Amino acid sequence: MALSKKPSLKQNSVDKLNRQIVIIIGVAVFAAVFTLVASKTLLGQYEYQKRVIDAKHIADLQLKANAATVDQLVVSYKNFINTSKNVLGGNTSGNGQNDGNNAEIVLDALPSQYDFPGFISSLENLLSNPAYTINNISGTDNALTQQASPPGTSTTAVQIPFQINATGSYASIQQMIQTLQASIRPIVIQTLDLSGNDTSLTAAISAYTYYQPGVVYSIQSEVVK
Repeated sequence: MALSKKPSLKQNSVDKLNRQIVIIIGVAVFAAVFTLVASKTLLGQYEYQKRVIDAKHIADLQLKANAATVDQLVVSYKNFINTSKNVLGGNTSGNGQNDGNNAEIVLDALPSQYDFPGFISSLENLLSNPAYTINNISGTDNALTQQASPPGTSTTAVQIPFQINATGSYASIQQMIQTLQASIRPIVIQTLDLSGNDTSLTAAISAYTYYQPGVVYSIQSEVVK
């Protein structure tokens, strides 16, 4: 029977040295990989923080620019409303049909809220004239549809269609149309149907006006990616 040969001292030293080398290489590889991953993470954080700082800088510049124009805006607004005569030639402090300051006239001309009954009431007052008879002012009240729209989502002027049926002489109907054209609120006549004669004329008018939804200003947070 052959006897097993024990490893020599030299062989043991070589094996031990190999194990040490493997361990050293493993630690070195781990350190290199860790360094690369950590460097990539730090670089990503640096780039992100730089984007955040740049965004804050842009916002700061915009705030400073807005603040610089506040005083100028206040002066311009005061000059716009504090005039002896308004844009319609009326008295700024009067109570007549063409009176009132310019800011009130602009709001009356293009209100920021949908109010169909209020518009019909103001139209009846505008067309109140014994020269002709307003038989009917009608239209569709779309209050529910307009209220369903989120506030501030659009600032585009929205049409409000309506119809007028009136009776009078040819001259009085002409006067009524001129009154509509002179209204503070913009009124666009789409169709005009006339029937009768010069002394008894019936006018059927299809037209529309506008209202412009107000802008909702709010401070929001922006996620920097």
